[in-house]
Amino acid sequence: MSPIVRKLLIAAAAAVAIAAVPAASQAQTKPKVTTLGPDFPKTEMFVGNSFFYYNNGLPGHVSLLEKAADPEHKASYRATMITIGGSGFDWHDMESYFRPKAVGYYSFDDNNVVVFNPPGKLFDAAVMMDCSQCPIHPQLKPIFTDYAKKNSEIVRSHSAVPILFMSWAYEDKPEMTQQLAEAYTIAGNDNNALVIPAGLAFARLRAKQPELNLYQPDKRHPTLVGTYLAACVTFTALTGRSAVGNSYHAGLDAPTAKLLQTVAWETTQDYYGK
Repeated sequence: MSPIVRKLLIAAAAAVAIAAVPAASQAQTKPKVTTLGPDFPKTEMFVGNSFFYYNNGLPGHVSLLEKAADPEHKASYRATMITIGGSGFDWHDMESYFRPKAVGYYSFDDNNVVVFNPPGKLFDAAVMMDCSQCPIHPQLKPIFTDYAKKNSEIVRSHSAVPILFMSWAYEDKPEMTQQLAEAYTIAGNDNNALVIPAGLAFARLRAKQPELNLYQPDKRHPTLVGTYLAACVTFTALTGRSAVGNSYHAGLDAPTAKLLQTVAWETTQDYYGK
């Protein structure tokens, strides 16, 4: 492919993205919950599917961003990933994840030494994601609505905060962005839960710099760029801090990391109306 043709294709993709995906500030439904403060969570379980576990796991990148931002208290931050490939909300037995001496009972420090976590409340919050199509699929969206409520209630019954993770559109189906944004925002509002607008950040980056690849060849799963962008959005939602200037770059070059940090900040500010 010649350089000229490639540039034309990139420009066309950007035009499609901009036309099909309104900016985050133009989301139809506005979120009611816009912060987890003043008691921001430090320990979270991430319940979802392969969108979470690609690239060595989004939760690990979130923890490293948190620790880099607050090195004096880095031992306080912990994220546990609970994923099933292809899973929806209804595949997970949320109640079982809070059983005593099970998930989160122990972890490993920076020297790979086993640390037994204090008994009692092991998680401050649960970040939950449905399957990539479930919230907008004609047959599956009622399950999304039912389990967003059911799982939020279970999380709260264990004194933790429920959080919904808004996933992203497929690369070749940009119209999914606003559909998913609407479904997740409504579910968040119905259950008084914060929504992490990762999908809107994907759309913003595609419109701003389409040549930066967010997707694996399957057009669904994230590259490291995509995972890091989603991690930066999640970091801001969980901590109330901007990732801009954070020293953890996940192995990406500094200019790319800064761009992703900035897009994450812009997206959260627009979505939460700040």
